[in-house]
Amino acid sequence: MTKRQMYIKLVLNSLIRRKARMIVALLAIAIGATIMSGLVTIYYDIPRQLGKEFRSYGANFVVLPNGNEKISEEEFQNLKSKIMVHNVVGVAPYRYETTKINQQPYILTGTDMIEVKNNSPFWYIEGEWTTNEDTDNVMIGKEISKKLNLQIGDTFTVEGPKAGTKVIASKQSDSAEESKKKDLGSNFYAKKLTVKGVITTGGAEESFIFLPITLLGEILEDVIQIDGIECSVEADSQQLNLLADTLEHYDKNIIARPVKRVTQSQDIVLGKLQVLVLLVNIVVLVLTMISVSTTMMAVVAERRKEIGLKKALGAYNSEIKKEFLGEGSALGFIGGILGVGLGFLFAQEVSLNVFGRAIEFQWLFAPITVMVSMLITTLACLYPVKKAMEIEPALVLKGE
Repeated sequence: MTKRQMYIKLVLNSLIRRKARMIVALLAIAIGATIMSGLVTIYYDIPRQLGKEFRSYGANFVVLPNGNEKISEEEFQNLKSKIMVHNVVGVAPYRYETTKINQQPYILTGTDMIEVKNNSPFWYIEGEWTTNEDTDNVMIGKEISKKLNLQIGDTFTVEGPKAGTKVIASKQSDSAEESKKKDLGSNFYAKKLTVKGVITTGGAEESFIFLPITLLGEILEDVIQIDGIECSVEADSQQLNLLADTLEHYDKNIIARPVKRVTQSQDIVLGKLQVLVLLVNIVVLVLTMISVSTTMMAVVAERRKEIGLKKALGAYNSEIKKEFLGEGSALGFIGGILGVGLGFLFAQEVSLNVFGRAIEFQWLFAPITVMVSMLITTLACLYPVKKAMEIEPALVLKGE
């Protein structure tokens, strides 16, 4: 039997002979490794999970014209292709046209209805979302619904000059509409629209009339012109600022910027959560070290006679030290492996319950968790090993 084989046999026999104490130490290491692995996985995944969560509360990036000129459809498509390189939830163009209903100003808002739905899933819609293919269906804000007494299925007529500079909308009968069309002549349009949904957001959207941007262009008999673009991008403030610089460098006629109230809130919450996770990890590691150190101290006390006998037979302190550290490393290795599997299950459960989303297993964390567990266990064994090396063979063998 070689020296290495003898060493391994001594370590394994020592672990097997003291099952109760070693199981306690192993459980402490496994629990510590589980919490450490789980929290590190959560720590790593928090930016993605929190980014998705914040994306449920609206756009975090806007693009506006730099001057009086609006953004053309071609410009929008080019900018969209640049933005889509990133992890994008939605890119919604907006065109605003003023209308008057009962002599009161309201806003017709043309947009991409699918992208708006992606950007703003928090909108409460009574009825149905308008689709981009709708030719006469619109969504109106709750305030407009109350003021004009418009309900789902009601119709109203939008009228105004074809140039789009002045739009007048009124709720009226079909006969009155036809009469009005004849009086207005070819320079004006008249379009009957149907309320498909009523929007409740608690914000300015409740005072808007939303319709597909293509439909608004057809009503005005005008090319698509865009007043602004709202984007929902899964990125932090630094990445959004870089995206803004890229877009402005690409197109000098636009201004791009993050929505600070959203990005700053996200960064603040993210920073606090990550600090909290880090502190909990440190506390767990310290408690694991204390638990392992206490257990190993008890093992040293039990093995005083054995250690004294080994020294009396010529064993060096370095050999005693290697044996105890080997036992600690073995416990750390086994506990680390258990912690990797249990830690992923722990992180998965937390993610599903808190964020409602699953996470992916991070293979890089597996060896790191095992190595950290072995390191922590080895450090926890240093003080008990020091006490073991201080044992005097003569005193122990005399029974003192």
